[in-house]
Amino acid sequence: MRIFVLALEGVFDTGLTTVLDALTTANELARATGMATPGFEITVAGMRPEVRTALGLQVPVRDMTGAPAPDWVVVPALNRTTTDLLVPSLGRMDVVEALGALRSWHSAGSHVGAACTGTFVLAESGLLDGREATTTWWLSPMFRQRYPQVHLDAHRIVVPSGSTVTAGAALSHLDLALWLIRNNSPELAALVGRYLVFDSRPSQSAFAISDHLAHSDPLVERFDRWVREHLHTAIALDAAAEELATSKRTLTRRLNEVLGKTPVEYIQDLRVERAVHLLKTSKLSVDRIAEQVGYADGVTLRTLLRRRIGKGVREVRAS
Repeated sequence: MRIFVLALEGVFDTGLTTVLDALTTANELARATGMATPGFEITVAGMRPEVRTALGLQVPVRDMTGAPAPDWVVVPALNRTTTDLLVPSLGRMDVVEALGALRSWHSAGSHVGAACTGTFVLAESGLLDGREATTTWWLSPMFRQRYPQVHLDAHRIVVPSGSTVTAGAALSHLDLALWLIRNNSPELAALVGRYLVFDSRPSQSAFAISDHLAHSDPLVERFDRWVREHLHTAIALDAAAEELATSKRTLTRRLNEVLGKTPVEYIQDLRVERAVHLLKTSKLSVDRIAEQVGYADGVTLRTLLRRRIGKGVREVRAS
């Protein structure tokens, strides 16, 4: 399998090296164990003769313009972790040229993948339009607003969708690399994971900080604060909208734009989040915790907790 790893100026060092190390390890282990599996022919491609990582290391890249389309093109993250740094970077000349190269390779049959902020490069090219995708969790509000044609699920670590695959935040570069290896050989991917002491994460949700996401929009932030203050009560959306001097329709639209959730789903997430915290940090029974997070008894809470655990298991199996 031929893979171009597209290194752009300021590439995230760990992202680039993680993909390269995982694929190289797969080749070495396949040879050492005699596994009958296609290997990976890896080329670090670039849009400039010289590329430096975010930490200033020089990367030997090859200009693959005009080369036959590879099986896969992988875009590691740019080390731009805030919107004020990332957005201008997407307009850089080398990035604009990379967008054209990605579209050209894809039209010639290449599959394309990216992780973390590299998903913004793919989305900018238009290749994710109409597809499912994920991205780094703390930039998901901006991703939704900038790319409304992409069906974003920022909870998942890896999201394959047709000829594209995207992965979440920084260290999900390894999840992406193992997904590529698994496509060739599940047995080899399992072996690489063991050698790299890698433990699958089913979702980014456990790592996401809801406060951070809510703070990206003033109305959503005020809704988040109001709900947390009333979490122990039966929350009526009409009352919340009235208290925030807005309409249910506006509130629903803004939460969907920022968080990709309905108000009811977000309230439920906050209740489960607090319940999990109390389960870990107190000796209260599930029934008592249920009362503190707004449920009449522990039956509903137990159901939601089981559903969350079950969803995590399904996502591990799918990834």
